[in-house]
Parts: sequence; structure tokens; C-alpha cells
Amino acid sequence: MYLCSMFKNLLQTIDNPSDLRKLEPLQLPQLAQELRNFIIDIVSAKEGHLGASLGVVELTIALHYIFDTPNDLVVWDVGHQAYGHKILTGRKSKFYSNRQLGGISGFPKRSESEYDTFGVGHSSTSISAALGMAIASQLNGENKHHIAVIGDASISSGMAFEGLNHAGVTTANLLVILNDNAIGIDPSVGALKNYFTSIKNKKNHNKNNIITSLNFDYSGPIDGHDFNALIAELKRLKALDGPKFLHVVTTKGKGLQQAEENQVTYHAPGKFDKITGLIHDKKNENLCPKYQDVFGLTLVELATTNKKIIGITPAMPTGSSLKFMMNRFPERAFDVGIAEQHAVTLAAGMATQKMIVFCTIYSTFIQRAYDQIIHDVALQNLPVIFCVDRAGLVGEDGATHHGVFDIAFLRCIPNMIIYAPKDTIDLRNILYTASLGLQNPIAIRYPRGKSSILNWQKPFKKIKIGVAKNLKKGLKIAFLSTGTIANNVSNAINEIKSKDAIAHYNFGFIKPLDLKLLHKIFKKYQKILTIEDGTIMGGFGSSIIEFAINNNYKNEIKVLGIPDEFIEHGTVEELQKLCKIDVQSLKLILLEWA
Repeated sequence: MYLCSMFKNLLQTIDNPSDLRKLEPLQLPQLAQELRNFIIDIVSAKEGHLGASLGVVELTIALHYIFDTPNDLVVWDVGHQAYGHKILTGRKSKFYSNRQLGGISGFPKRSESEYDTFGVGHSSTSISAALGMAIASQLNGENKHHIAVIGDASISSGMAFEGLNHAGVTTANLLVILNDNAIGIDPSVGALKNYFTSIKNKKNHNKNNIITSLNFDYSGPIDGHDFNALIAELKRLKALDGPKFLHVVTTKGKGLQQAEENQVTYHAPGKFDKITGLIHDKKNENLCPKYQDVFGLTLVELATTNKKIIGITPAMPTGSSLKFMMNRFPERAFDVGIAEQHAVTLAAGMATQKMIVFCTIYSTFIQRAYDQIIHDVALQNLPVIFCVDRAGLVGEDGATHHGVFDIAFLRCIPNMIIYAPKDTIDLRNILYTASLGLQNPIAIRYPRGKSSILNWQKPFKKIKIGVAKNLKKGLKIAFLSTGTIANNVSNAINEIKSKDAIAHYNFGFIKPLDLKLLHKIFKKYQKILTIEDGTIMGGFGSSIIEFAINNNYKNEIKVLGIPDEFIEHGTVEELQKLCKIDVQSLKLILLEWA
């Protein structure tokens, strides 16, 4: 077991919230310090989301102290801030396994604990979920409290307002707690953020604001690190019926100076020194750029000579590297907040006016704008360029964040082009090609993390739409890949003795397929393997099977990719092995087939 040096005193005596409630109020600040130290101790060595959990330590303790959890139901929005909650609800001894293969999840998860009342990972769901619970409790005749804890970035999302709008016309026993720290992963943006800031600065009258207009009992803002204020107000609100709203002001990263001063970096800092807070130098680190940085830097290069290029991201300027364009061309680069639907339709509106719009959204989050992609972009055949970041398996964030569904759900949309670059040079060239103007929308999907190419800034080359490439000739078997997983295929082929038998073709374009080349492949090779870092069902491999059926080919086809199940957390390498798409698994498959 991983032993924490601070695993003693009050925290050592607490295994669940009933133990917590035995403490005197004067003991809670000591517990808060121990809990912070425990989180810092383990996250510094094991990595994870740090700043958000440090910021809500007092709030977390106060909620479990005042309310009768798990009978009373607490829903955490997104879940980055739930480490303290997990430690206090029976998972202290397991917390060392957080986000590791076979360990506990980095987010609240219903199958993990009865205290995790709702599975989260994406933002802005807590109010709707808690309201649903509250209405159900009413119908069941149960006297329970229902609490949604949501951040100032998440509450700006449309779904959060839909929940507030509904809750305000009910008598549901719902308490919404706004954890206002003025930052999500990046600093919060938008008029609503400015509004809450003005409330904090007492420029607005607290009794006549947006929240009270929605029929909530509004209170605050109060200091989220002051136990006396928290406990007094939670007790008061506990005695009130109907929709209630508590505005709590916190500091993300509270208790670790570097995390307070560098809130973006310390959202998930990697390994760091638990005493000094300094992030460890990554010696001998791969100096090749991240795919995200290649996107961001290439976009700046393109935008320098083309004033019609626009960049849009929903709340991920740092993660997507759109920050490079925002710094260079702020009038043409937009962070619209956690608003994926708005981002897509905003891009569509700009495209109607002949702008060349690069809309960069993580694969897992573009799911939230599916209707807008179909109705507002593809149906009108507007040439929006979707840069689908974090495609494929993303690692330790797990099932809520893997970008494995985009091929399947985008491939069925008419007019949509889908491209998966093999490497960063390929990514650079497809961005250039798209910037020249297309007749259709395009989705360019690329993975999280670093590439294997150091010198990627080559002269631009235009890519011909719908053309695949033969990477290696072979005699007996054709291996068809798409995207960066092609590197696993190449490595596997090179490590077997019978490599001359294997031909390798890479299909950058998943849609439209290179039909001319496919006919040649199916006529030459009886055995065909396909591979992708997306779902087997409905993905690239499915399109190859459809081609075979439609053209009456009888070749033996084996489809490799993500199986029909939700993949949990672990390193990308571990998860590829589970899905049998790692190099070693591919070698074994080829040895069986060759």
C-alpha cells in the first residue's frame, strides 16, 4: 500500500461521513489541513487533477458534516474537484490507485460508491441530475436533500441554464451551490462570469439578481474557506423548502502556493514536489511537439497570410493550443466557454459569410454538439473545419473522456469528410489543405500527446481528397490502418520474420474512401486486416466491410479497434493492450495470419 506521511490524527479516524460528524466544529480546520496534505502527498507522486480538489476542501467537509449523506444526495459537476469527497467516503486507503489501471476512477462513478450519486466527467450536468433526483424523491414521498455543486465555468453552459429554468418552477428540495473560483481549466469567460464577479465586488444588489429572478432563494457570496460561514449557511438552507442557491467564493489550488498562483498549470500538473510544489523536470523527455501544439502553431502560420481564418474553442484554449492564435490574432480567435453547441453553430454562421473557420473541440466533447453538426453544418453543407482533438484512447481520464466514438457517429452524416492524419506532418498538411477552401465540412481527428517527429515544420503540401497511401508492399495480407495507430502497425510488421508477406495501406480519409485503391486491394489480397483507435462498431473497419458486401467480395476480413464496451482508465499503452491494438498484440495476430 502507498503510505502517506500525513495519514494520521483526525483524518486517520475517518472512514466515512458518519465518522466526520462526530467531530466538533472547532476540529474541522485541522481536518481540512490534513485532507489537503493527503491530496497533495498522493497527487504529487501519482498525478491527477489537483487545483480543483484543493479549492473545495472546506466545502466538501461542510457538506458531509451538515447533510446526511448518502441518504442526502450530492452531485458534483464534472468531478475534477471530488478527490476530497472520495477520501472522506470510504476510499482513503484506495486513493493511491486513483486513475490507474484497476484503481478508482478520477471522477465520481455510481458503480464505485453509494456516495457517488451520479456519474460525471462532462460539465454542466449536475443541476439537471440533482433536480431529477429531487422530483423523484417528491413522487416517492421521501424527505431528502439534493445538492448540486457546480463551478462558475460550468454554470455558463446552456444545459445548466435549462436545469435552472426548470427547477425555478418546481417545489423540489434542491440546493445549487455555485463554486465560484473564476476559472475552469482555463479562466472563465463571458458575460455571466463578469456578472458573478460584479456580485462578488458588491456592484449588484444581491436580492435582485438573475438567480432570484429564476425563483431561487439566493444567498451569498460567502467565503468558501470559512467553516463558520459555510456551516451556518448550510444549516439555514437545510431548513428551507424549494429551490435554493448558495454562492460560494473559493480559490482554486488553495493551500499550495504554486497552485494558487498558476491555476491553469496546476489544474493537472503531473508529478511535483509535495513540499515546494515545484513540478518535476522531465529529463530526457521526448522533444517532439504535441499534436495540439502542431495544430495551434500551424493555424497561426496560416492565419498570418489569410485574414479569413477564424479559430473557435469551447473553453479549451490551452488544452487545444488555440491560445497561440488568441495571443497573436485575438480578434479572430474565440473562447466561447463551455458551450459546444454554440461553438458549432457560431462556426456555421461565420462560414455562411465566407470565413474559413477552424472549430477545435475534444472528441469526447464534440458529442455534445451532435445535432448542431448535422442540422446547422452538414445539412447546409457549410465547410466548417472541425479539429477533433484527443481522438482515440486518452488514458487516465477514462471512459468519460476517451475519444473513440467520433468516427462512427460522424461517418453516417452526409456531406462530411473525415480525415485522420498519420503524423504531425500529415496534420500540418491537411490543415493547410482545408484552409485553401473545401466544398464540404471536414472533421480532422488527432490524438492527445506527443508525436514521434521532431522536424515537422516542412513546406506545405496540398492533400488530394479521398486518396489513401501504400506505406509498404506485401505478398499475402493487406493491413489497412487509419490515423496514428498506423505507427503500431508499422512497428509490428517490422518485428516479424514474415514481414514481406504484409502490405500496409494507410487510409487518412475515412470518408470518402479511396474506392479505386480498395478494389485493387480486394482483388490482390485474400486476407485483410483493418485497425483504428475508435469503436469497431460503425467505424473505419465497418466501412471496409460495407465496401466488400456492396461489391460482392468474399475476402476474409478482421476488424481491430475498440470493442463494444466502455474502456476504463489506465495509460494509453495499457489500454491499447486491453483492446489488442498494441504492437505486441498486432505481432501475434500477424503471426497467426501470415
